[in-house]
Amino acid sequence: MSERPELLAGIALAVFKLNGQFLHVAEGLARPAGLTAAHWQVLGAVLRTPLTVAGIAREMGITRQAVQRIADILAESGMVEYLPNPAHRRAKLVTATALGREAVRRIGPAQAAYADRLCEALGDDRAADVHRLLRELSDTLERLAAEEDRR
Repeated sequence: MSERPELLAGIALAVFKLNGQFLHVAEGLARPAGLTAAHWQVLGAVLRTPLTVAGIAREMGITRQAVQRIADILAESGMVEYLPNPAHRRAKLVTATALGREAVRRIGPAQAAYADRLCEALGDDRAADVHRLLRELSDTLERLAAEEDRR
């Protein structure tokens, strides 16, 4: 029997644990700004350019329904707004408002301090390597999924 299935299981379990750990950190960073990690994630996706709910979901790797629910909550609180989408009549664009950008800005100092602690613990070069490898893993999974979809 190949060791590859065990390797895949080990990678998956490590990533699942890492996801939980990052969500815990993100909740702690976002809470003082009156946000949850999910709110911060959706707001972060639309800080630079408006996106559709489906576009945010693709970018963040979460379901469209989850993004819609969060975007609606953020819209009710005035942190995002829906804009007409010239490319699609029904799929509105989500964009951060000044209030939303300010909430994310308030997270900045704590995020920077945590980034410093993490990079000091790992070392800058090693942190950059981890980032590169995680992006490579994500890109590979995306490519494999696309190959499956074409079959």
